[in-house]
Amino acid sequence: MTERSSSTVVLMCGLPGAGKTTYAAGLVRRGYVRLSIDEVVWRRLGGRDAGVVLSEAAFDRLKDEVRAEQRSELVGLMRAGRNVVVDYSFWSRAARDDYKALVESHGCRWELVHLKADRATLERRLAVRNGREGANAVTVGEELFGRYLARFEEPRGEGERVVPQGEGERVEEPQGEGGLPQPSP
Repeated sequence: MTERSSSTVVLMCGLPGAGKTTYAAGLVRRGYVRLSIDEVVWRRLGGRDAGVVLSEAAFDRLKDEVRAEQRSELVGLMRAGRNVVVDYSFWSRAARDDYKALVESHGCRWELVHLKADRATLERRLAVRNGREGANAVTVGEELFGRYLARFEEPRGEGERVVPQGEGERVEEPQGEGGLPQPSP
């Protein structure tokens, strides 16, 4: 079997509440495979009602384990010629650069989509999301949100496509060739 190199891997980037998962779902409807650490961790822990409480260190180890598994899955998907959306926050430039290099090393193309929202929009969306159940409704309280804000390294000059959020409170659906929005003029 020969390796196909036509895959596109979309790396979602943004703070909690920016709309990464909603945007990624639009790509899934266009045939992309979605990788999400949150969903796998949620399943392994049995959901919120399972009563499983992990220390921060144990939770981080579980997320690292799932990330390693999904990284291997990503390689397999690229080899199979599948388009993939990696629904992580990609909060650090180092993580973004690492994944870009991985994608390029397999002869594939990456797209970095930064869903950018102001703090008021994020807080409003998180207030709604925090009342929901499910893997894609991980509760982000004020303290955790503050840590995310402090640690987030906004992409600048990394080949990112910025998708502004906030107006009308609806996440822009991916459009255009390859399922991605067309660049702004």
